[in-house]
Amino acid sequence: MLGLKHNTNILVDYDPQWANEFAAEHDRIAAALGGLAKGIEHYGSTAVPGMRAKPILDILIGLSPLSDWQACHDPLLALGYDYAAHAGVPGHHIFGRGRDLSERTHLVHLVDLGGYSWISNLALRDALRRDPALRDSYSAVKEKAATEAPDSRPRYNELKRSFIDRMKADLE
Repeated sequence: MLGLKHNTNILVDYDPQWANEFAAEHDRIAAALGGLAKGIEHYGSTAVPGMRAKPILDILIGLSPLSDWQACHDPLLALGYDYAAHAGVPGHHIFGRGRDLSERTHLVHLVDLGGYSWISNLALRDALRRDPALRDSYSAVKEKAATEAPDSRPRYNELKRSFIDRMKADLE
């Protein structure tokens, strides 16, 4: 089951259905964006079998050039996404989808194909998939962050940031 109210941080057990949900969304996005999307990847914790996660699918879309994001705006709106203009993630144009405006089920991040965000996020996903010890360490950080910031998504992300940055630096 996907969906989490804004500013709520609850981790749920991994759901194998998330891979199927991503496959269906991949096809919808690919059809809507056509050749604009040079890559569409499932990333984040819902893309890591066995990992507890917030029940929101994170989707990374690689564009080249990144300025093509503006041509993606209307097709993504037509799919039920809204543009999160003030999401505050440098180098990302973020669109969210949910059952209503108070809940998110999907987050799409438009980034530069081959740029730092594309490479580092996919490398992190792949490392978490293959390394149970790394997955366990990250899970502990996420659980602690969710406990300390149950109602602040920015604070939850801030509490995880140094661990994520260290993991990504180790992968370079």
